[in-house]
Amino acid sequence: MEIETMEEEAIPHDLLCFVGSCSSLRHVSCSLRGLYVRKTHIRTIAVTFGLLGFLFLLDSFIIFFFESPNLQSTSVFNNSSSVFQGRDSYINKKQSPVHMYDRLLNLASSALAKLKQELSNLWVEPYQKASSWEPCEERKVQSNPGKSVKSNGYILVSANGGLNQQRVAICNAVAVAYLLNATLVIPKFLYSNVWKDPSQFGDIYQEKYFMSVLKDDISIVKELPPHMKSKDVEAIGSQITDADLVKEATSVDYIKIVLPLLLRNGVVHFLGYGNRLGFDPLPSYIQRLRCKCNFHALKFVPKIQQVGSLLVKRIRKYNVAPSMLDTQLLGKFMENKEDHEEAARGSIKSLALHLRFEVDMVAYSLCEFGGGKNERKDLKSYRESHFPLLLERLKNATYISPPDLRKSGRCPLTPEEAALVLAGLGFKCGTYIYLAGSHIYGGNSRMEPFTRLYPNVITKENMLTQKELAPFRNFSSQLAALDFIACATADVFAMTDSGSQLSSLVSGLRTYYGSNRAPTLRPNKKRLAAILTENGTIDWNNFEERIKKMIQQGQKVGIRSYGRSIYRNPTCPDCMCKHQ
Repeated sequence: MEIETMEEEAIPHDLLCFVGSCSSLRHVSCSLRGLYVRKTHIRTIAVTFGLLGFLFLLDSFIIFFFESPNLQSTSVFNNSSSVFQGRDSYINKKQSPVHMYDRLLNLASSALAKLKQELSNLWVEPYQKASSWEPCEERKVQSNPGKSVKSNGYILVSANGGLNQQRVAICNAVAVAYLLNATLVIPKFLYSNVWKDPSQFGDIYQEKYFMSVLKDDISIVKELPPHMKSKDVEAIGSQITDADLVKEATSVDYIKIVLPLLLRNGVVHFLGYGNRLGFDPLPSYIQRLRCKCNFHALKFVPKIQQVGSLLVKRIRKYNVAPSMLDTQLLGKFMENKEDHEEAARGSIKSLALHLRFEVDMVAYSLCEFGGGKNERKDLKSYRESHFPLLLERLKNATYISPPDLRKSGRCPLTPEEAALVLAGLGFKCGTYIYLAGSHIYGGNSRMEPFTRLYPNVITKENMLTQKELAPFRNFSSQLAALDFIACATADVFAMTDSGSQLSSLVSGLRTYYGSNRAPTLRPNKKRLAAILTENGTIDWNNFEERIKKMIQQGQKVGIRSYGRSIYRNPTCPDCMCKHQ
């Protein structure tokens, strides 16, 4: 009654009079009015719930949009398909998945589905001989008996290439400065239209630390003194290019070609300097200095170390006791105050893979990768745009067919082939795999066979937030330093091309500081090609056996052989110390 009275009070007086004179209609009117009120309430409730639902969906979308690409503390391993988007149309182009070995892929899928437990030796160095070599602490290069106290002049170096080529150039320049009794000016890095990175030495490495570690061996300055800056080095004939020095030049070449210019003009400039110093024959004290530079003097700047430590910790999921590798690469940023033993039980092992399947390498190889007519057209177009000199050389060269190139081990491994190797070794399908680089030719069409076997692919792009990566945007060498750190500190490092500079330097660092706990997997591409040609007939057990044998033989540790890179193979008296 109260509700009805209140409703009537709200009705205009003339309408009430009308309702009173039509008493026969009053009951119907009230019934209709109650129905109208109830419908109004239902609509109001429905609209309210609809609005709340919309707000909830909107909130979820906002959270997904801003946080999904980045790592959250509760979910370390987020995948993002955008990681495989590349730097040009050859990578971004959408294509159907490309398979070259359907039968083996199916066998691998079945085998991984049945795999209950991994072999424990997958995560350890298989050869105990590796532990007999250890880093030489605080080693000083023995003085050259004929060395003069006075410097013969200044050496300028402009290194080309990316992070890893520059690192080799720095160490070679240090060795040459000692050889010629010269003062080294902190090396400069040339700007490349390929890398498009203006970073200089001090943006990547700690200058003061570098100078401090090597101060007893060579003299290093940040820049030329004022009286030398005015000299036109090219005009006075003191500029040295690749045309002046042969590849892998010896110490005799430097003394014969470079030293007279240095003595005459007081300065020489190595322009585009890279691999212009061979590994043998060289005096032991020069080799030791190269090792000291590479393994001790070059430390990343704190900005790279800090973000690199975040990357490593998130890959591992939990903090673990820092290894010698961690300390060398990341310094104080890997300090851990938690219970190491407790944390280690919760850690996740991961494998880092340097998958060199970028469009430039794929095109330059002249190989075919199962993509048919469209692939051949794309790679031909890329070669015409980027490798005109290669095409000129091919006109006068003996033709080698793509199948023969593959048989001889000269083709880059596809992601599909890399996945089959890992499956053949027995890594479980749930293994977390850090992918270095991630500019994969063909994008998702090429990665589909890989992620079919190993879906937990992680990269720096989905391990770090956009804010954390922001300082490294447009600096490819600094981004490459993060990949270098992730690969070097991984539980297992796998490469697809042992000739690449990153693979060479990372594997050498793991040998030097790994303490017999940093295995590296190196496939023999020629042997692998022979195995894969049997795709149509080989059974899985035979495939596994041959893959394991191939990898095990590549893991054998021995003294560096003549002419081999000391950066990749430091196991020799000129670089490491051997204990009994």
